[in-house]
Amino acid sequence: MKSIALAMTGALAVVAALPALSQPQDAQREAMRRALEDAESGRLDGSRASALRQHPLYGWLEYARLRRGIEAVDTPQAQDFLKRYQGQPVAEAFRGVWLPALARRQDWSALLANWKPTSNTGLRCAELTARQSTGKADAQWTSEAQALWRSSGASLPDACDPVFAALEARGGLTPALRWERFDVAAAEQQPGVMRAAARGLPAAEQAMAMDYAAFVEKVHPRALGWPKNERSRKIAAIGLARLAKEDPAQAERLLPQYTSALQLDEAQRARVLYEIALWTVASYGPDSARRLAAVPESAYDERLHEWRVREAMARGDWAAALVAIGRMPAAQRNDPRWRYFEARLLDKTGKAAQARPLYSAAASTATFHGFLAADRLQQDYSLCPKEPDPAPALRSAVNRDPALRRAMELYAIGRTNWATLEWNDALGRFNDDQRRVAVAVAQDHGWFDRAVFSLKGAEEQRLYTLRFPLHHDGAIRREAERNAIDPAWVAAEIRAESTFYPQARSPANAMGLMQVLPATAADVARTTGLDYGGAASLYDPDTNIAIGTAYLRQLMDKYSGLPYVTIAAYNAGPTPTARWLSQRPGYEPDFWIETISYKETREYVARVLAFSVLYDWRLNGKAVPLTERMQGRIARPTKAFTCPG
Repeated sequence: MKSIALAMTGALAVVAALPALSQPQDAQREAMRRALEDAESGRLDGSRASALRQHPLYGWLEYARLRRGIEAVDTPQAQDFLKRYQGQPVAEAFRGVWLPALARRQDWSALLANWKPTSNTGLRCAELTARQSTGKADAQWTSEAQALWRSSGASLPDACDPVFAALEARGGLTPALRWERFDVAAAEQQPGVMRAAARGLPAAEQAMAMDYAAFVEKVHPRALGWPKNERSRKIAAIGLARLAKEDPAQAERLLPQYTSALQLDEAQRARVLYEIALWTVASYGPDSARRLAAVPESAYDERLHEWRVREAMARGDWAAALVAIGRMPAAQRNDPRWRYFEARLLDKTGKAAQARPLYSAAASTATFHGFLAADRLQQDYSLCPKEPDPAPALRSAVNRDPALRRAMELYAIGRTNWATLEWNDALGRFNDDQRRVAVAVAQDHGWFDRAVFSLKGAEEQRLYTLRFPLHHDGAIRREAERNAIDPAWVAAEIRAESTFYPQARSPANAMGLMQVLPATAADVARTTGLDYGGAASLYDPDTNIAIGTAYLRQLMDKYSGLPYVTIAAYNAGPTPTARWLSQRPGYEPDFWIETISYKETREYVARVLAFSVLYDWRLNGKAVPLTERMQGRIARPTKAFTCPG
């Protein structure tokens, strides 16, 4: 066993050793940032643009100007841009906005001359329209159009309508092909697409198809008189399964009628029973156990296996939960989470000797349940960190890569989407060693989430100092001390919420490092007296950490000083948290967390708590035991880390 006692509090050694990218002066970077904004608003004059011609992001500046006036860009101008930036992401970004403009102009020849294969369905349809409009709709065209028709049960872009109209005119949209897409749309529960696919069928078939679509949308008794054929049975099962999501009891009442009338087979019945059970147990309804038992074992998947365990746990039926784990497939049962809970349930049912080897197996992993298992065994936490150590020549080569340099510059001026295009281009050419160095370079430039998205496999998961960066640690320690909160927890929240990206913004408008809603920030500032300059100030790291940490303190006070409940409320809000507390009062923390009904929150709580242990290691070299941390008992870190031999 190798002891891991070194506290990793500073920048990565490997990052510190990397020579800085050859960056423009700060003034040039600011000039480019302003120039891009002005180009997008039409305020950039030629002289300012020319002054930045040697800047590595000049191509993106040209792109911004061209994109603003894309409807007026002529073919020679566009082709000149594509030629000069051939092979770079900026060229393909431009192609992606220019080709649709050509389609709107119906300049089909130019579109075909500058076409490159793409996964964009709308552009693929535009290219097919261009071929059809220029007399190139041959047998290959028909085959490609038919493949596009049957490719998805979801609605396709409007640009595809002319393609399918032309396909129909050529006799290529046969009733069999219409039924094929109809069946795909039915399987995806898309009644609108089902209706669209049915138009053009012979009258009697169309009427039947429309009634099928109506049933998927809303179950109706006319289906009891449908023809007793395979399609009728499939549609009945799909419609009843869809109903089960909204009203499991009604679906359960109706299933015998449709089974008898249409002669549903066991697999079709099982599909409906699965959905009835799932949407009952997801809210721990009173019929959960009975409805789970009604699902044939052959219809169980990983999700339903887990819910069967949780349902028994939620009732405190430890023996039934243990049986449910035993019925899991081996691969699922051997996951550290279920090894841990199998051991816990064995303990609960008086079989401590059988529990110990399962605890030991789980404790060999650096996971939430692995740490809990180690606490049960009163042993050190398992951690086998690995530090990258690239050769100087490799470091130099990665640093010189033009796409990586552009990615870092774009990220520095807040153009993250464009930066990601350049990043993906560089990584597409890099080998594994180069990729790991690139991640370290990105971290050195404050782009911390590249480690989350770009490190792969078990070996690279050991690069903990890349995967768990420390930034703004002065503010984290200061605000944690002010609010009597563990700084490792604050760092873990930031890692879970934003991966240390200060400009992060969610679809719900949560902002900044700790993803604070502006209304929440205003309320916290009002009650604490903290400085708050409005929503935009949440992008300031110091402001965000101060308000986010104060909010954690308020939640801690509300939830009896229990971090695991606080973390759930931070993610899901007070209403569901109150429901979970009332449903399972007095539950031990590990069982309470596992029986949270929201998957996102259940995994979030476990993730933040596990991250807290890892950040304790980064900050202190040791950790507060997780079982103590969950209860809010934060004292001097005592738990050591070792790497099993």
